[in-house]
Amino acid sequence: MPSEPRLTPDLEQASFLLILAGVTAMLVVIAWPFATSLLWAALAAIMFQPLYRWSLRRTRGRRNAAASLSLLIIFFAVLVPALWVGSMVVEEAIALVTRLQNNPVDLAATFDTVYRALPQVLRDAIDENGWGDLSTVQDRLQTLLGESAGVIAQQAVSIGGGALSFVLSFTLALYVIYFLLRDGTRIGETILHSAPLKRDIADRLAERFLGIVRATIKGSVVVGLVQGALAALTFVIAGVPSALLLGVITAIFSLVPVIGTVVVWGPVGVWLLLGGDIWQGLLVLFSGFVIVSSADNVLRPILVGRDTGIPDWIILITTLGGISLAGFSGIVLGPLVAGLFLATWSILQEQRALTAEARERYGPRVGPDGRTRRGAKRMKTDPATAPESGKKVGPANDAPQSEV
Repeated sequence: MPSEPRLTPDLEQASFLLILAGVTAMLVVIAWPFATSLLWAALAAIMFQPLYRWSLRRTRGRRNAAASLSLLIIFFAVLVPALWVGSMVVEEAIALVTRLQNNPVDLAATFDTVYRALPQVLRDAIDENGWGDLSTVQDRLQTLLGESAGVIAQQAVSIGGGALSFVLSFTLALYVIYFLLRDGTRIGETILHSAPLKRDIADRLAERFLGIVRATIKGSVVVGLVQGALAALTFVIAGVPSALLLGVITAIFSLVPVIGTVVVWGPVGVWLLLGGDIWQGLLVLFSGFVIVSSADNVLRPILVGRDTGIPDWIILITTLGGISLAGFSGIVLGPLVAGLFLATWSILQEQRALTAEARERYGPRVGPDGRTRRGAKRMKTDPATAPESGKKVGPANDAPQSEV
């Protein structure tokens, strides 16, 4: 009986890789409608791994019980308050736009007050450039407010009409978080083992990824929430309407480097001063400059260290680009992509570094815990940047246990 002709090993391997790529692409296409839910589920599982380990100790090593306990804590301590605050913000936004529609802002009177206080040179420059006539601006503002009210109402109806989709995505995210908390370490180890990379490079990429995720969330999201809460409290004390809405806007702008929170509390304080509310305006400006802005300088070094390894201008570009591409998720997704981009290049630099001094210079700046590595501590904790001592450190001895 004649034997069947066999394909060459190279052709067999190429065919298998082609099938693997095709199946993977189909899975991505099928799961793409829930990409946002899966992204936030993965980020939550990474951030709450310490909570899962604590629950694991409390449940005496029972992984199902530990994951269930962790999920309950996340749901009632994080998600329920977030949904409650979100509903209140939507109500305040609708009320604010309605109030501005019914009582339009008199830009002309405000401009006249500011105009009279300016030096003659600036007033002449304003007149020459045609900025003195605000009637057109006033009309456009009213049109914009009317359109904004319609958009907000339309979105509210859309959210109500798409309640089933929201509930499905929300439930899916919770379901995925449960399994990623329980099996995340095993999944991460499987991915590292199957990745078509050298194991030491895969381990270092996983370590950088964990560090970047934790540094981004702790250094940006947590600090932004604190700054937004401080700003909202200041607005409440000063009697500013829609204080919660302004606090949320402050938290969002705190995530954008260079721009920062001043674009919210600055105009609010100036507006109060121009309206004759002197102590309220001074309070908002003082609190914004001394307390809200300083919270970043105080909390960020405590949470992640002073240097996350990503330049501010890259964070700004990737944050704005991420928002334009992926909406609100881009606030986190953009810096993550930038961090992974820099991490891959830093690994290449490490491979090309022939001395301990070069490895120290080009080595990683953020550890898997999301904190900045410094000096001897960094040299000690990262085998890739350790000084040459004649003793070879193999990647298998210090390979990080990856988490998803």
